[in-house]
Amino acid sequence: MNTQGLQAGKGLATGRFASGAVGLATVFAHTPLRQALAQEQTSAEEAFASSRHWASQIRSYASKSLNSDEALSVAVIPLNGPGIEQYVNADTLMSPGSIMKLVTTYAALELLGPTHHWNTDFLTDGMMVGDSLKGNLYVRFGGDPKLTLERLWSTLRELKSMGINRIEGDLVLDGSYFRVDGGFPAFEDNGDNPHAPFLVEPSGYLTNLNLLHFQVRADERGTQAWTTPDLGEVSIDNRVTALPEGPCPARSRFDWEPVFHENHQVTVRVTGQLPQGCRSTTYLSLLPHERYSASVIRSVLSEMGIIISGGDRFEGTPEDARLIMRTTSPDLVSMVRDINKWSSNVMARQMLLTIGAEFRKEDDKDDRVAGIRTVYEWLENMGINTAGMVIDNGAGLTRHGRITARQGAQILQQAWDSPYASDLMASMPIIAMDGTMARRLRNTGMDGEGRIKTGYLENVRSIAGFTRDDNNTTWAIVGMVNNDPAWNGQAVLDRVLYSLHFRPPVGMTLSQSTDENPASSIQ
Repeated sequence: MNTQGLQAGKGLATGRFASGAVGLATVFAHTPLRQALAQEQTSAEEAFASSRHWASQIRSYASKSLNSDEALSVAVIPLNGPGIEQYVNADTLMSPGSIMKLVTTYAALELLGPTHHWNTDFLTDGMMVGDSLKGNLYVRFGGDPKLTLERLWSTLRELKSMGINRIEGDLVLDGSYFRVDGGFPAFEDNGDNPHAPFLVEPSGYLTNLNLLHFQVRADERGTQAWTTPDLGEVSIDNRVTALPEGPCPARSRFDWEPVFHENHQVTVRVTGQLPQGCRSTTYLSLLPHERYSASVIRSVLSEMGIIISGGDRFEGTPEDARLIMRTTSPDLVSMVRDINKWSSNVMARQMLLTIGAEFRKEDDKDDRVAGIRTVYEWLENMGINTAGMVIDNGAGLTRHGRITARQGAQILQQAWDSPYASDLMASMPIIAMDGTMARRLRNTGMDGEGRIKTGYLENVRSIAGFTRDDNNTTWAIVGMVNNDPAWNGQAVLDRVLYSLHFRPPVGMTLSQSTDENPASSIQ
């Protein structure tokens, strides 16, 4: 503070009040300090006024873009710096889409722990004699969300290394790890493709995400089509025509049509035109989980030259069966990353069932219901009001799921203080860089400035996660658009992220002191 100015002010104040007041104003009006304080005061008032208008500006923009005052719901909360919480229709229950996966994965990190693993055991009730296993081969599944073809191959390869070339017994699959009472609520999809990967349901028998990878390639010999894994129940009717070299067409130019036969065989007819040197692919889920898993295991063993003489059975494992091999999944943190980066529905649903299986009560008959109850109890113990919230299946692939933006933001606020905050954040897509955010907000100066989970359903667009403003304050943000149609909801939510980054509702201003030793101050 300018002490000379203060002394002058004191002296003037000893005279008549009027002249003293005028004199004080005159002195301060000509000092650099007075000018700096006035400028800072103006900036602070403008910043506070701007913060009060942030929500109303977002509301106004959304109203014009969506032709509705109620289609957008937003909640933003500053976590580690200056800022004012902002809410737009934040207590309205909305359909969240895939941002519900953040609730499931955060709950899994806290309830199961980041080092949780899933085991798949291979056992027998027989004996190894020479190059034969004289007995049944049991596969006891443990609910692994990502038991891949590669892991199956490396594990079953151990049989070959043991010198086993023949299994004189049945292949018995045990999928009893999960309790499921009557199946799962149906999701009515309008994509006219019931075999799409995102529609795969969870299962105690889940292997390789229950998917078949179909490919067709054109070269000088014509066209060749194949599937991975190569299953005996599935064949390809290749009707793709080879063309001379040229631009490779989009996948949408090809039609993969499955034809189901009474003997449980499936023929996939593929049509289209493919220039030489080009390839087209698709993924389909065509077989029930237990049939798919049995066929995959038989296919892998056959490639190794191991023959199973018996048939397939689906039942529990005897208590006296002996463990031969085991494959252990990557830890839960790796699973959470796969779920959130690429929005895997089946893995998220498998995760919710795992929570239910690990915390089920004695009389629980359905692990989905047990998992939902466990997550609700966990949220309420953290002080989250779960009134009206509907988790349904843990993935957001539902028409019934509901959450408010305020509830979602409060959950993220809790996650920010969790010991596993970094694990959850690392699992989210990075703005303009990877995952489901790779193509969004490019060339806006926001590359890498946030980790945002996205959601997409018919008439639903959503975002949830953490983003930084240009003062390096991190905000928890949840935004949902429920509108018919919601095709421009993504643009509205991107505008919310952009505005929060470049014009955050701070209500404060960072200023430079006019002292000889400059220092930042907050007004």
